[in-house]
Amino acid sequence: MNLSHILNHLGEEREEYYGAVAPPIFQTSNFCFKNVKTMREKLTREMESPFYTRGYNPTVAALRKKIAALEGAEDALVFASGSGAIASAVMSIVKNGDHVICVQKPYSWTSNLISKYLINYGVEHTFVDGTDAANFKNAIKSNTKLIYLESPNSLTFEMQDIEAVVKIAKAHNIVTMIDNSYNSPLNQSPIKMGLDVVVHSASKYLNGHSDVVAGVVCSTRERILKMMSIEYMTIGAIISPHDAWLMMRGLRTLELRANKSSENAAKVVAFLETHPKIEKVLYPFSKNNPQFEIAKKQMKQGGGLLTIILKASEVSQVEQFCDSLKTFLLATSWGGYESLTFPMCALAASRSFENKTMPWNMVRLYIGIEDANLLIDDLKQALEKV
Repeated sequence: MNLSHILNHLGEEREEYYGAVAPPIFQTSNFCFKNVKTMREKLTREMESPFYTRGYNPTVAALRKKIAALEGAEDALVFASGSGAIASAVMSIVKNGDHVICVQKPYSWTSNLISKYLINYGVEHTFVDGTDAANFKNAIKSNTKLIYLESPNSLTFEMQDIEAVVKIAKAHNIVTMIDNSYNSPLNQSPIKMGLDVVVHSASKYLNGHSDVVAGVVCSTRERILKMMSIEYMTIGAIISPHDAWLMMRGLRTLELRANKSSENAAKVVAFLETHPKIEKVLYPFSKNNPQFEIAKKQMKQGGGLLTIILKASEVSQVEQFCDSLKTFLLATSWGGYESLTFPMCALAASRSFENKTMPWNMVRLYIGIEDANLLIDDLKQALEKV
């Protein structure tokens, strides 16, 4: 299906909306019916017909069609957050006594879900170094039900050979799931490589304007229907119609934003890799990346997210660098139009920060859609103060 059609027209039944060019926001919690027969019939098809907005809302339904088509999936569900989407997807697959294999250093709330939450309900787990597909095979147990990937992750950018892992999983009848947030559906297509379930923090590229928190799950119609009838409806982590409308508006420029962010990032990486005050640059499409060939094999281009390790002897130098940036905003998250910086040393005061393996001189940068020269000049003047 044509990308431009998906982003600008798919799911927008304009003849039903009085010819409105922009889709309307169905800001309603419930829907009424002419008679009991109609009400009863609608209730039997709550995933695809208006009954109660927790289950189906026309604005959210249009967004679901777009997201599913972008990922090449049969269907999708949209949640109120990425962590809500991930939790619901994982919990729809595992139960007491099951075992999950997860890549090392996943998104922090994914790690918490697997290692701190599901363990309370008898779900075992093993974290493996995903850079070698054999590690997944070696970790399989008789009760393994899910292999969870994040390729690349959003901090140190290790990747997995997706096709190799899928082959191992299918041979053992194990469900595979991947967090595809870093790439967006534009730069990596996991379902075409055989993955069963794709999840996203839609707050990132899919929305792209730093004004919506959302999550997405994409899979087969059968799996999405099962998830919708249990986890989606029971937990109730639904996106609001207004936020769904904002996401559709954000999707209009997804291709433009993702390409510009990638183009800018390549220029910034080239600058940083030759700077004397940078110890190392972590970026999938860096030629210094030992997994560069995997990146080229699986991804169309790099995203806007990268990490630098500063040549600093004191935390105060890292703080000085970050505090001196003028165009980059000091903030969490990423995927919007604005460039951001997030230093690992900022997490030292957080009670939830227990990852002692991340160097204190590590700083994550998100490269937005501003002029690349403006960003490079900002980094240059800040590095001079280290």
